Amino acid sequence: MAFEELKENLSEADTNVRAFVEHSREYYQLKTFKVLMRGVTSLIKMLLLGSIALLALSILSFAAGFGIGQALDNTFYGFLCVGLFYILIGIVVYIFKDKLNKPLLEKFSEFYFDDI
Repeated sequence: MAFEELKENLSEADTNVRAFVEHSREYYQLKTFKVLMRGVTSLIKMLLLGSIALLALSILSFAAGFGIGQALDNTFYGFLCVGLFYILIGIVVYIFKDKLNKPLLEKFSEFYFDDI
């Protein structure tokens, strides 16, 4: 009789462990899907906004180049000033590139480590 009860308890424990493993697997699949979809939607939003911003920036750069060129009576100098401005911005971004790591890690860790 004690063996039958022990056998029943072991069978029930086996069933519970299998159910736990299955639910854990489903949870991690759902968690992975959620993290991936948040990443994909963020990437799509960034690409869309970046494309629009790049288009606007290029049009504004042409306008600034022509405007500065008219003020200096030489279009070449206008575009040269705009180009040098972008080179200056590029140098500043390059100098402070390491400062970008922390905010990026914090933002993406929110995606991964938040509750489902």
